[in-house]
Amino acid sequence: MSRIGVFVCHCGENISRTVDVEKVAAEATKLPGVAFSCDYKYMCSDPGQSLLKKAVSEHNLDGVVVAACSPRMHEKTFRSAAKSAGLNPFLCEMANIREHCSWVHEDREEATAKAADIVAMMVARVKKDKKLVPITVPVTKRALVIGGGIAGIQAALDIADAGHQVVLVEREPSIGGHMAQLSETFPTLDCSQCIMTPKMVDAANHPNITLHTYSEIESVDGYIGNFQATIRKKARSVIEEKCTGCGVCSAKCPQKKIPNAFDKNLGVRPAIYVPFPQAVPNTPVIDREHCTKFINGKCGVCQKVCGPGAIDYEQTDELIVEPVGAIVVATGFELYSIGEKPKGSPIKGYGEFGHGTIPDVIDGLTFERLASASGPTGGKILRPSDGKEPKQVVFVQCVGSRAREKGISYCSKICCMYTAKHTMLYKHKVHDGQAYVFFMDARTPGKSYDEFWRRAVEEEEAVYIRGMVSRLYQKGEKVVVMGSDIAVGLQVEIEADLVVLATAVQPRSGADTLAQKLGISYDSYHFYSEAHAKLKPVECATAGIYLAGACQGPKDIPDTVSQASAAAAKVMTLFAKSELEREPIVAKVNENNCVACLYCKKVCPYGAVEEKEIRDRQGNLIRVVAYVNPGVCGGCGTCQASCPSKSVELDGYTDEQVMAMIESL
Repeated sequence: MSRIGVFVCHCGENISRTVDVEKVAAEATKLPGVAFSCDYKYMCSDPGQSLLKKAVSEHNLDGVVVAACSPRMHEKTFRSAAKSAGLNPFLCEMANIREHCSWVHEDREEATAKAADIVAMMVARVKKDKKLVPITVPVTKRALVIGGGIAGIQAALDIADAGHQVVLVEREPSIGGHMAQLSETFPTLDCSQCIMTPKMVDAANHPNITLHTYSEIESVDGYIGNFQATIRKKARSVIEEKCTGCGVCSAKCPQKKIPNAFDKNLGVRPAIYVPFPQAVPNTPVIDREHCTKFINGKCGVCQKVCGPGAIDYEQTDELIVEPVGAIVVATGFELYSIGEKPKGSPIKGYGEFGHGTIPDVIDGLTFERLASASGPTGGKILRPSDGKEPKQVVFVQCVGSRAREKGISYCSKICCMYTAKHTMLYKHKVHDGQAYVFFMDARTPGKSYDEFWRRAVEEEEAVYIRGMVSRLYQKGEKVVVMGSDIAVGLQVEIEADLVVLATAVQPRSGADTLAQKLGISYDSYHFYSEAHAKLKPVECATAGIYLAGACQGPKDIPDTVSQASAAAAKVMTLFAKSELEREPIVAKVNENNCVACLYCKKVCPYGAVEEKEIRDRQGNLIRVVAYVNPGVCGGCGTCQASCPSKSVELDGYTDEQVMAMIESL
């Protein structure tokens, strides 16, 4: 005979305001198998947990039902209390009478009756519960960090400083990301490269960090604690171990007029190059698309002048397999382009802004390269079209951002601040110039951010015009900006020398492809999704994979660094033990009934379902069935719902348990 204990929580007044908790506790005593029932104001408090432990001991309870808030909030709390009282923690269930009852009803009598029914259902369920045992998974104490921007570097350094090995993968020839392209950072106006370069060097020289630049993730297999990452190290045509970084090859290369992507195509570079002077590693790469040797087989100058003999035209891509226990994804962002988009794309371009064909209409990152001392103009603000100094610059905010008609509804978060910074940088370099800013509203949520924005307006005399820009067009050497000033109700027309667009922050291209390789989810814009926006902001639904930086959503540098360190802390927590203990709420396949349709494999969001071969003693294949890897399974139950032969059951949510709940009503 079952001996169930029922504990009804008032939750202050959250539940008791609508539900008669004393009556619910009294009704529970009438249920078959209930040996003890009571109510208490705060069951999650220390006295409330002590009450539960004492009742388990004194009444010899073999099951517990706590009628309170959502299991997502306190199920772990009450199961821990049950465990400390000597009860298997998975014989403790929660009846949600707050979110499912008191918060959604106003009639006290009806809410009380519903709460009593919910308790009855959970009492029937707990009678069918089994004593489950947590799953233990061995942990490889080695981390993979994908992305070598500030987020990836910070996460890698934190994990490495804790004594763990880190594999840092960056798809560009150098680490540094977008922060290496910036001139100065808000709100302190620190030199971006001055604070970034030491971290880049630290990452490259750290004994616990293995750096793979000019590399991409080919595939990822395995599960938390035991991933196998295959990395494609692309051919540089330069042997890294031999190269001394002397730069003679770049200096002698005859092909010197290739647009430099790092400088947003404002400058040029040779066919064999390092992206920027402070690049880490300082090892050049040959651009095979533009190299004469690879185009027609001629030239070969770089190989002739290379003293160490580091040039290798025959070099091919290399696949490297790295075993790791955790993965930090820090792939960063790219800026929206106003150019025309492919047919069928949900994101639209700006024909009214010339679809990006007006040379003196640039984006914010291009302006950063103009303002940077290491940029193509040596820090002078010059027009891309003719190299003249612009005397009137118009900054346009929210280009793409908060524009549902263009397919992007979110705010890019950093634009208000970096536009204010741009007006300051412009005024510092062009003293007789005038900056105008078209904006919808100013969003400055950060320490010293609002003061910084006000400084741009009040001290640097940037003219802020609240309104939208309707059209840009070329008129001789000028770019005419047509907009509105809603503060005074007038149409505005400015003949600008330069127009800077604060374009939307988007995930890096290929973010969706990488997500599919990792088995993590992403939203409609391809930003990666966290497990819970408030309680698990750096964790993915796939255990063992963590997020850092703008790959999850638009972020400034302080938030990015904070999240990177948070992700690193999660990795260190995982690596604190040699074995990982996980909840045993996992799916199991009845191999006798499985017909190997593998619908479960198609719908599993965690990639936990594998094909298992059943063979006879002679090794002959009899048939194939589905198998659920308990180390990967997240316990969502999707496979159970999709199985046409009813061969899958989820421990803790069996058909028997669910039917008992239904029958109790």
